[in-house]
Amino acid sequence: MSNVSHPAPAPLGGPLVTPTTLILAALAAIALIILAIRFFFGLGAVTNINDGYPFGIWIAYDVVIGSAFACGGYTMALLVYIFNKGEYHPMVRPALLASLFGYTLAGASVIFDLGRYWNFWHIYWPGYAQVNSVMFEVAVCITAYIIVMWIEFAPAFLEKFGLKDVKRKLSKVLFFVIALGVLLPSMHQSSLGSLLVVFGYQVHPLWQTILLPLLYLMTAVLIGFAIVIFEACLSSSGFKRPLELHLLGKLSHLMIWVLAAYLAVRLADLVVRGALGSMFEASIEAIMFWIEMALFIAPLAILAKPSARRNPAKLFVAALCLMLAGFLLRINSFLVGYETGPGWHYFPSVPEIMVSIGMIALEVLGYIVLVRYLPILPGKIEPTAVAAQK
Repeated sequence: MSNVSHPAPAPLGGPLVTPTTLILAALAAIALIILAIRFFFGLGAVTNINDGYPFGIWIAYDVVIGSAFACGGYTMALLVYIFNKGEYHPMVRPALLASLFGYTLAGASVIFDLGRYWNFWHIYWPGYAQVNSVMFEVAVCITAYIIVMWIEFAPAFLEKFGLKDVKRKLSKVLFFVIALGVLLPSMHQSSLGSLLVVFGYQVHPLWQTILLPLLYLMTAVLIGFAIVIFEACLSSSGFKRPLELHLLGKLSHLMIWVLAAYLAVRLADLVVRGALGSMFEASIEAIMFWIEMALFIAPLAILAKPSARRNPAKLFVAALCLMLAGFLLRINSFLVGYETGPGWHYFPSVPEIMVSIGMIALEVLGYIVLVRYLPILPGKIEPTAVAAQK
């Protein structure tokens, strides 16, 4: 029965050059050209960041949001290896691949935003490292996690090239790597919230709370659930594959319980801090807060009935709402709700936006290429295997 339920991963096959991959490659190429200009002529040549808003969209989206959107692998590792939910194992490798690209590009994006990018190695050199800095902890943990994910993903390459002995030896120590793969994201996702706590009064009361580390960690887990459902739906549609609806339904059930807990903590925090009045101000911050909360609440309404959790369209919409909610929480707290003082304003330039779009395109392109070339998605179940179970 297990062979039918959990077919071994297999390369998807098919053409690598298609209209979709060509468009994605073109968008990625545009981003690389803009980045070349940035590295030759400085940040001011392509960005609108300034002394008042040093964290532009390249940090807020490419790093803070991008790393959260790459938490599918983290969430699946929690379920399968920590909570022993082996039924979700077929989802691990696809989720890990998406996380691998997301985190690798997020790590690379930090260099885009460094004025003196040639000094990035100072983070890791004992003589320069600021060990009491929240940013130091985030930088080191993200770097270590990228390395950990490449090791976790190595069996896919080893299977492709027939290196069974190497894979067997790696498997003996993989439990330690997986443990790090759960610990490190827990640390740096919460620390991204701690970074905002340090900003103090410069962050609007609707988002400035000592609970930001917990809120960021909880929403990272939620986004991890959502991104797995989102990618599974897109993969099923794009690659014409059956949708593992029974697993996605169970996953969404876990997701809405965590979501309910998050909303309870979020609202209780606003009450305790006396920040409820800020929700009703005539301001862009209040409007954005209500949109953010509506997107968090929507999946609860959409998936309230068990039958809805077996509906692919409703699962997809609920996952998309939750991803947008996590997106807005981070945009609101890092940009919309951030006020450094009078006279400073920020809105991303077209080149900044194109670089972010290019990074997304590169991630999707890499995913398409590798699932066609490497054993990542579950292979097809042979008719003989199905017949043997009857």
